[in-house]
Amino acid sequence: MTSSYAQDGLEGRAAVVTGGTRGIGRAVAERLAAAGARVCVTARDAQEVRRTAAELDGVGVSGDVGDPDHLRDVVDTAVRAFGRLDVVVNNAATNQPYGPLMDADPEAWRAAFAVNVEAPLRLVQNAWRAWMREHGGSVVNICTEGAGHAGPNVGAYGTSKAALLHLTRQLAGELAPRVRVNSVSPGLVRTEMARFVWEPEEARVAAGLPLGRIGEPDDIARAVVWLASDAAEWITGADLLVDGGTRVRTAHSAREYAVHDMLRSYAPPRS
Repeated sequence: MTSSYAQDGLEGRAAVVTGGTRGIGRAVAERLAAAGARVCVTARDAQEVRRTAAELDGVGVSGDVGDPDHLRDVVDTAVRAFGRLDVVVNNAATNQPYGPLMDADPEAWRAAFAVNVEAPLRLVQNAWRAWMREHGGSVVNICTEGAGHAGPNVGAYGTSKAALLHLTRQLAGELAPRVRVNSVSPGLVRTEMARFVWEPEEARVAAGLPLGRIGEPDDIARAVVWLASDAAEWITGADLLVDGGTRVRTAHSAREYAVHDMLRSYAPPRS
């Protein structure tokens, strides 16, 4: 695979992608590698991390992004392997606890913020101290289209992602001009985490979107890699919405929003 982004400064650079073994994270890691970057992937499944790192000719570290020691290990491993760390993509996330906020377990709520908000901050802190403070770099956080509005049963996810969106802007201001910090906010994408939303009635969900289909991981990856590249060198503190027209659907069609129906009807398996 070749990429036009190789000419935009990604050749020879080093990147970390969290949640990098499947879905959006895997697509991002593949795009970065195709653009000439060296990639360190991290996820919880050690076997998948090893396989993905080998396939991308990169390195990997298995672990939980909610663990600060793991995040330090990720940065140390990337810098040791590549001699630098230019790009951080905070993709790993949890959509738990699912359900009404009045029923949310406090520990599960704190765990959501540890993964979705605190982990991105800690990873950027480590990257800043290890390389970016002196040499610069780019951070891209994966937020969500849903951070801009309320939705049924996803209050913890949406609230934590809204916090990540604000964190993106705050860091963009604090780390400029050395480091650019942006976010990409996907709509509904064909990932394992969102399978319960798109799989039951995909045709109906897709028909309600102006562009007529749900997203693919590579739709998001192309946006992420563009923001990470020098093609976006005068962009920081921005959120790039990649949602198939979700936000403008009411001007396109009078169809009800099928995604919300899926969210209301889904009953998570009991643990």
